[in-house]
Amino acid sequence: MVFRAVIDADVLKNSIEAISTLVDEATFKLSPGGISLKAVDPANVAMVSFELTSDAFDSYESTEGEIGLDLLKLVDVLGMADRSDNVGLELNETTHKLTITMRGLSYTLSLLDPSSIRKEPKVPSLDLPARVTLNGNELRRAVKAAEKVSDHMALGVDGDVFFMEAKGDTDQVRLELAKDELIHLEASGPARSLFSLDYLSDMSKALGKVNEITVCLGKDYPIKIDFMMADGKGKVGYLLAPRIESE
Repeated sequence: MVFRAVIDADVLKNSIEAISTLVDEATFKLSPGGISLKAVDPANVAMVSFELTSDAFDSYESTEGEIGLDLLKLVDVLGMADRSDNVGLELNETTHKLTITMRGLSYTLSLLDPSSIRKEPKVPSLDLPARVTLNGNELRRAVKAAEKVSDHMALGVDGDVFFMEAKGDTDQVRLELAKDELIHLEASGPARSLFSLDYLSDMSKALGKVNEITVCLGKDYPIKIDFMMADGKGKVGYLLAPRIESE
């Protein structure tokens, strides 16, 4: 298997951080057209999908195959790179290691056996009635506010208003965004579901850096959040199961 590439440090860091918010290790599928993955968190509550096309790289060469990576180690290594750096990646299939180079530094990471990593999940087909597009920082702001009063947050659409709210034992917080404050809103039916703030908080770290995210919702259904990155050459998707509300 051949894999060697050069990529902007910021693009690679943002990509890996968006994935590692949910999983510590993952199997990347490599192909001549780019890299991709689908992974589910250990509790089977959240899923992440990721695609980065070959033209997101400064140079790229790969055959078909897959590699397992410890994402926390990779994030740690990429922390040494400046935003303006280019990062070189090269697979040594004989030693089963990935060499990472940047500004004279060279790291060699041992790969994980893909068979030791959880299998790629099947992505459920969901026809969700509400679709909202907004600045990712708005969701990040709502999550931060909600954390002050509760450990879960509801998201939904009421008419032409997208809302995010959290209720604690004594306090509550609600953020409303009308249709004209959003990039896009369409809803063909009721939409309101409750979600764990632990997961939303982790996801929002990546979402807060994105100008445009798309949120799809239903009534007591999973939430689907998608956004583009790397000037449209990369895509990240999150899927989060709802919490069942007690009456």
